[in-house]
Amino acid sequence: RELLPPWLVIVAGLTGIVLLCVSTKDVPMAPLRTKYGIVLDAGPSRTILFIYQWTTTDANKTGVIRGCSSCPVQGPGVSSYSDSPQKAGKSLEPCLNWAQNEIPAEQHSQTPLYLGATASMRQLNFTHPILSDSLLAALTGTLKSSPFSFQGAQVLSSPEEEALNWVAVNYVLENFFKYDWRGQLVPSRKGMAGVLSVGGSSAQLTSELEKEKQIPKEGVRLQLYGQTHRVLTRQCPCHGTEQLRSRLLSLLIQ
Repeated sequence: RELLPPWLVIVAGLTGIVLLCVSTKDVPMAPLRTKYGIVLDAGPSRTILFIYQWTTTDANKTGVIRGCSSCPVQGPGVSSYSDSPQKAGKSLEPCLNWAQNEIPAEQHSQTPLYLGATASMRQLNFTHPILSDSLLAALTGTLKSSPFSFQGAQVLSSPEEEALNWVAVNYVLENFFKYDWRGQLVPSRKGMAGVLSVGGSSAQLTSELEKEKQIPKEGVRLQLYGQTHRVLTRQCPCHGTEQLRSRLLSLLIQ
């Protein structure tokens, strides 16, 4: 059997000594890239800008996100600007400028930007669709002028809004997935929670349909974390906080 050359043994030994002496901190792992997204929640009484972030890691083709900061827009909800739509767009500018400082400049053009309007805009769209379109056009103009990647501004239907509430609640409760003892994402194996959303004039109960049941026309189908979920919202008219307060006052007067 041939012996290794002495010089090769010396080089190998020196290499081993160097590797033992180098701290693991001196050879850092390449960090996962952080991405950002912006959502403007245009509710009845006010609008809030939320910044979310996530890494390139996902769970069954769905991102794992977390909220990092928010900015309440000064003034009332956007539907209150129906007589002066341009003021609605102008009201968003301070929070958009704030978001530019929160998100690294090199990420601005790659950061998706959405606006979703809810109950009051649904009502305005039903009673005065032209005013509603003017408001959305003004909001769109302001959002498009920002350095972020504008993806759309729309009035969410009630089933869409409640389906998103259902997703948010079950995400926070870790019903879609969880982290195991190694810090890796694994299926949660827990059931999905139903969500009761109480507004001013009505309440909505959103829950997942059983797999064997056919999804109604007003149901919403969601593909999340490798699973298909079918959710349905049941409306409960006259069970909102304002309606219940009126009933209570009526009973007290009687």
